Order: sequence, then structure tokens, then C-alpha cells
Amino acid sequence: MPSIHWTLTRLRVCAAAFAFALAIIVPHVAAAQSPDEKVQALSEKFWTWRATEQPFTNDDIPRIDRAPGFVSHWSSKDASNYLKQIAGFEKEWRALNVSSAPVATQVDYRLIGSAIARVYWELQVAPEWKQNPFFYVNQGLTSVQMVLLVHEPFTPARQKEVVLRLASVPRLLEDGRKNLTDMRQPYVAVALERLNGIETKMQALHDAIHSSANFSPENLKDFDKAEEAAAKAVVAYREWLKPKVPGLKKETDVGRAGYLYFLRNVALLSYTPEEIKFIGEREFERAVGFEALQQAADKGLTDSPVYADVKTQIAAEEQQEVAMRNYMTEHGILNGSPAGVKHYHYVEIPPYIAALGSLAVTDDLTSISRLDEEGSSYKGKPHLGGSFFANFTATDVRPLTIHEGAPGHYFQMAWSMHNPDPVRRYYYDSETQEGIGFYAEEMMMVGGLFDKQPKEKEAIYSMMRLRALRVVVDVKLALGEYTLQQTADYLHTTVPMDVNTANSEAAMFASTPGQAITYQIGKTDILKGMTMAKLKQGDAFSLQKYQDYVWLNGSVPFSLQRWELLGDKTDVPAIPATFAWSGK
Repeated sequence: MPSIHWTLTRLRVCAAAFAFALAIIVPHVAAAQSPDEKVQALSEKFWTWRATEQPFTNDDIPRIDRAPGFVSHWSSKDASNYLKQIAGFEKEWRALNVSSAPVATQVDYRLIGSAIARVYWELQVAPEWKQNPFFYVNQGLTSVQMVLLVHEPFTPARQKEVVLRLASVPRLLEDGRKNLTDMRQPYVAVALERLNGIETKMQALHDAIHSSANFSPENLKDFDKAEEAAAKAVVAYREWLKPKVPGLKKETDVGRAGYLYFLRNVALLSYTPEEIKFIGEREFERAVGFEALQQAADKGLTDSPVYADVKTQIAAEEQQEVAMRNYMTEHGILNGSPAGVKHYHYVEIPPYIAALGSLAVTDDLTSISRLDEEGSSYKGKPHLGGSFFANFTATDVRPLTIHEGAPGHYFQMAWSMHNPDPVRRYYYDSETQEGIGFYAEEMMMVGGLFDKQPKEKEAIYSMMRLRALRVVVDVKLALGEYTLQQTADYLHTTVPMDVNTANSEAAMFASTPGQAITYQIGKTDILKGMTMAKLKQGDAFSLQKYQDYVWLNGSVPFSLQRWELLGDKTDVPAIPATFAWSGK
């Protein structure tokens, strides 16, 4: 990609607020622009604004660049302004006429519409900012963790970002007290559980910054002041929540209409909830059945030993990541070395990240402005008896590296961020990205990677069981057929998995409807597109060419991919008259 583009991109990220203001002030010469240029201009304007508004979550897929000095703002006035601003974007979007433009431009147009609908989804349909008290912890402390996760030395500028975000915590929690007018009992219970012992975690953060982050004396003084105020505020917030539990609404579902809003307008999926649930149930049966067959084939084989220490595990991952990428290229599965895509490494977790580790996925997948850096996943001492996924990584790094690193999340996202189409560099979608990560696991297994270590195939089937069950619980949670506790119990006994991971998954999926289906439904859609391409193209079909397209466009919903690649628009949902939510 031309170096001038990256120069401009970095300038854009570092001056987000100024660029947004400039886009509004400078006259727009619409007549001189083609439909594609209009779509590109609106995308640039939207994503610059989105970086000032998008809420923080613990998920690693929707992380985006923020301008220096950025802190979240979520007062009721801020939320009201966000609604007015997104209505303005929708009006501008609907004014564009792309009906005669190339399919690629029409696809980009639908991507912007999906991104606009996602903002309405967050503000109106599934409004965590009104219902979930942990939303405000995420905007404060989780935003701090995002700065800590960046795998580079603590420069003075980065130290200041930590201080600024910590200093915003008291204000954000106060906003939460005023905005949480529709709190739900299960969300409060989860928040109280997660905030239990927060004093100890904040002290651990304080001590770790002092001992291992190399803050300058001036920044360290400011950090101490901000950390003390943040710790007091979050403890007071927890105590404020405790007496609120009795009498709160217990329902967390968005209902069928709300779920369909997400499927049609945000995810651009044509499936009904019942079809999605059916797919999950059938895939669960397939995973259990093939796991049983694999266990029979593995009879008499011993499990791989646990890595002796984290350094041994890190060395193994570094070697396997390169080997897997070479394997894909050699076997014509996928281009293992796309231009500009760096490598993904395990890194021993620093104490300052471990202190607040539960607030976010502990990795750094870089970003559109940091593609010259390598991806990182932070690890502690490998051992069995820990979380569901850590148990696999303790004996073989490949299953999780496939999903999270290469050819999964880091690899796919870095490749997609090199897409020559700017709209597709910024857009994100969990159905495609989690679908690719999940699909890649079985892709590599069927492609022969584990043939010499067949016991590792059991780990792949176990993860397949979980991802299929996530579909079932997502639909049932969204439609009000499962409570949060029923979901946790179901995952614990049926996957099976440890109680802590089950509780964590249930809490996340209850508050983010539509997220848990992304793994299985995305994988299903990849296979659907592959089948269509192979049947349509016949002898001309190339597995690597098809998959290279999917990875390069790895943020584009699969219904749009099939339209662009295969000329099939069957599954692209119709555009509604408005994205604003009426509650019906």
C-alpha cells in the first residue's frame, strides 16, 4: 500500500476531532463526485466520528483507533447528541444514489448502512447504557486496559493516556448513576460479582505501574492521583449498586423484533432465529458425534505434556505460527504470507496487564494505524485446571493460535486492513471475523495439520461443541427462553466447561445479543459460499483464490460477499425505511 496513504491515515487518527469538524465546515462539492467517491467520503466522515462515540467492550474484534487525549463521554446529553448525529449520518446515507454503481460500490454502501444501524442498536434496541451498570466500568477501566494492552514500551505519551482515562472514571460512574434508569437484575448481579475485590485489583495495578511500567516521575505522580480517585469511585459505585438489586426487572431479552433488527440491519443476515437455532443444534450433534469417533481412533494415545514454563510455550508458539502459515501456502489452502501482514506472538503477561486482565481479552491485535507492529497474546504460566481455552493452550499452542492469531483474528484483520478499498479497512463485523476464526480451526484440521498428532483433533471438536451451543443460548437468551443462570448452567454441563468460563460467557452473551451466533453462523456461511463457488466455477475453482478473497474481505458480511463474488443477492436483506427503532 502506498506510504502516503498510511501517512494520511495516521494523521487522520491523531486528529479525529479536528477532521470531524472540518468535514462539517468545508463545503461539499457533491456534483463533482462519482457514487463511489461519495460513499468513500461518507465512510471517512462516519468512522472519524465513530472513534469519538463507540463504546468500549471487553471484545477484541471491534477495537478501533482513538485520537490522543480521547476519553469516553456518556452523560444523558452525550447520548442524546449521539442519536441526533447518527440520524444525520442516516439522512446523508439515504440521500446517496448508488443503484447504477458497480456492485463493489453498492456493497460498500450497505456496509455504511450496517455501521449506522449498529449505532442505533447500541443506543436504542439493546441500550446497555440504560440497563447494564458494568457498561460504565467498561467506558472507564476497560478503556484504561486497552492502552495497557498495546505491546510497546511505555512512552511518556502513552503514560499520559493511561492517566487521562483513569481520571475519567469518577465522572463516567457518576453518569452511570444518572443514566441507569432501566437496570436489569441479572446485569447488576454480574457487575457486583465482577467488582468484588476491585480494591485488590486496583492496588495491584498501582503497584505494578510503580514496579514495571517505567513511568516518568511527573506522570507517575499524576497516575497516583488518578488511580486513587478511580479506586474510590468504583468502590462507591459497587456499594451504590448493592441495595438496587431487589425489585429490578429480571428480563434481559431484546425480544424477537429486536433480534430480527440486529440480524437484518446490522449483521445483514437473512436467517430467522429458528433457522439459526436449528443450525446450532445440528452442528452440536455433528461435533459430539465426530468427537466420539476421534476418541475411538485415539484409543491408547497419550495426551501431550504441559509446557514446562511460559518461555517454552512462547517459543513453541513462535515456531508453530510460522510453520502453520507455510503449511497453508504449500498446500494451496490460503496465502500464508500476504504483503504487509506481520506475525503473532505469545508474550509473558506484565503485572500491569494481569492486574485488570479480566476486563478485556488480553491480546493486542494492532490496528489500522499500527500495521507495522506484530500481534501479541499475553500468557501466564501454562497449567491444567484453569479456564476452558487455557487448558488447550497449556499442551499445544496451535488450536488457539489458529483462531486468535494466524490464520485467524490477527492475520485476517491485518490482511483486511490492507484492503485497497478504504471502506473495508475500517468496517468490522463479528459474524465474518469470528466465523473465519472458527472455520480456520476445522479448515486446518481437515487440511491435515494434526494428522501426526491426532489427539489434538479432540480439542478442535471440543471447541466446535462450544461454538455450536453458543448459537442455541444466544437465540434463547435473545427471545427470553433462557435466563442468564440457565445459560451458564447449560454451558457448564453440556460443553462441558468450568463454572467461571460458563458464567463469563453467559454474562457476555446476555448483554450482547447476536454475538454468540457469529462463530457458527459465520463458518456456515463460509462453507455456503465455497460450495456455490465450486459448483459455479467447476474446474476453474481455486480453493486458495476463494479463501484469499474471504480473508482480504474478512469484515464484509457473507451475504454481501456472495453478491459481489458470485452475483447472488438472494440473502442480502432489504433496506428498511428507517433504522430508528420504534420498539416493534
